[in-house]
Amino acid sequence: MVTAAGWQRIGPHPAIAAWAQAALPVAKTAIAQSPEDWRSGGTWFVGVDALPNDPDGTINGQPFPWAALPLAPCPLHRAQLSTIAPGYPQADSTETAAAFAYRQSRDAAHLDGLLPVGPQRRRMVREPHAWILGLPLNACSTDAAPLTVWEGSHRLMRAALTQAFAPHPPDRWADVDITDAYTAARKTVFATCRRVEVPAQPGQATLLHRLTLHGVAPWAPGATAPPEGRIIAYLRPLMGSVQDWLTAD
Repeated sequence: MVTAAGWQRIGPHPAIAAWAQAALPVAKTAIAQSPEDWRSGGTWFVGVDALPNDPDGTINGQPFPWAALPLAPCPLHRAQLSTIAPGYPQADSTETAAAFAYRQSRDAAHLDGLLPVGPQRRRMVREPHAWILGLPLNACSTDAAPLTVWEGSHRLMRAALTQAFAPHPPDRWADVDITDAYTAARKTVFATCRRVEVPAQPGQATLLHRLTLHGVAPWAPGATAPPEGRIIAYLRPLMGSVQDWLTAD
């Protein structure tokens, strides 16, 4: 599905561009009308499930560009509208000083679907995504808080988490605390994998392996974007089990 690096940029393709063009006005309205607070001192709208696309991906009458993507059509959730404004990131009360420092120095690098569970916020795989697809909706400069990836990190993450899950039956993997294994694996990734910034424009798409460590770079001085900020629609359909998430291609 993706290259050995764990990610690939697709396009530009006219079908992807048409979908982004149709989605943008709907996205801008959804963001403006959302009651969700912007995080990071007002520089990040998380926007989970904010885009009202149909389950087949159609938005504003425009079909989803499946034919332009190396993916099999499947039911889709409402897309996330990850929106970044100039100055990202800023400190605020929604995260600790350590978390903010990690956001500044390591792009808040993470795997999607590992949720903080319980009062100690231990990480467990509660949302086993099949893949991560980013579709830029508006044109921005390449240094306007682009996606970042650590190339080849999906292989290291798979090896580390396979070891962490090994003592447990697969039907219990969603309840296994993998915090320590995940944290150690991230350190290995930072020490051994190349960090790459992955800017993209409308008409392109970015496809990540679900186990690829990724984040968002800080907004660079002088970076430019439209007044609504840099908007990327993200789709992450779920798999049937954590075992599939860990072992499938």
